[in-house]
Amino acid sequence: MTGRAFGVLGRHLARQNLFLVLMCLCAGTGIYLLSDLFDRVDDFVSAGLGLGSILTYFAVKLPVILSQILPAVFLLALVVQLGLLARSRELMALRAGGVSPSWFVRFFVIYAVIWSLVQLGFSQVLGVYGEREASRIWKEDVRKRQMDKLTLKNLWFRDGVYIVDVDEGNAARNQASGITIYEFDPESQRLVRIISAKGAVTRSDDWRLSGVTVLDTSSFQSSEEEGMSLPLHQELKAFAAVDQGESQTLLPIWRLSKTIDELRESGSNVERLRTALHSRFSYAFSIAVMALLALALTSWSENLYLNLGLALALVFVQYGVHTVGVTAGDKGLLPPLVGAWLGNILFALAAGGRLVWISCPRLEKEIRARLEPLRRRLRR
Repeated sequence: MTGRAFGVLGRHLARQNLFLVLMCLCAGTGIYLLSDLFDRVDDFVSAGLGLGSILTYFAVKLPVILSQILPAVFLLALVVQLGLLARSRELMALRAGGVSPSWFVRFFVIYAVIWSLVQLGFSQVLGVYGEREASRIWKEDVRKRQMDKLTLKNLWFRDGVYIVDVDEGNAARNQASGITIYEFDPESQRLVRIISAKGAVTRSDDWRLSGVTVLDTSSFQSSEEEGMSLPLHQELKAFAAVDQGESQTLLPIWRLSKTIDELRESGSNVERLRTALHSRFSYAFSIAVMALLALALTSWSENLYLNLGLALALVFVQYGVHTVGVTAGDKGLLPPLVGAWLGNILFALAAGGRLVWISCPRLEKEIRARLEPLRRRLRR
């Protein structure tokens, strides 16, 4: 077949898949919204919110829902598409016409990568905005918790020659309390002073301490001062993104990357944020893995209903493995990159191995030939 014919076939498959993806997205979004509504309706009613506020909450959350369910939707849509092509004997006709299985793999993988890029951009722009607004409505209007009341507890970081321990801080008000600062000599790295303060006003260029007690480690003499200014440049807002536990959903990748750099320079542990950053990309490109899974399922069985059931099961398993990998990356059990991509790597290897097996008859014959002596021995 000519390149032009491949182009016509590709456009036909893309249009067919786009229709099925949109249909599955509508169905999946409706189920998600109904489930979320039934789960939260009591909270909305008890908070006294009107219909307008409720509709606004779900409207701004819609981009988040779409970006979350898109990988599963893409898998189901592609399984249905390939199942219908097999049922109508179109796959058989295309193969008889010279379209090899490797062509389908190349086409749908490239097509899925395009969807992955769309999902990544959509989730980091509209998805981040929608999640931020939905979180604000939930906290301020439903839970009656204002963002400026957020307190950060048990923080520590390094800033130049200082190691700072903060019992409690307020990022919105730029205030901290219960502060202990360890000052080291820049050359010998010897502990010089231990500075304790009851409170502080944090700014980008310095911290203004109040109720200060200074202990000189060389003479072991302490002195008290009403106030002191130290050249600390770390702002509490960077820690607020981590402490809220919402950095993975409320920060786009470019801001998350900047926050990681700032916290790394201060000596903080950024494994969790690095895992979150890599998981953004891995979740988006899981759509390409779903394309491999759909092709592998269709190569194993052309029963549409069986493949749909297996696809749903694989979605939950893949998400479970992805969650385990991310958790392992958060805890430092795996490197952040490996933890975030663990689910994609395992399922891509499994599905890709199946597709390589059926696409290379020579490889299959060679492996079977080498395994035949082993089979004969086992029969004996």
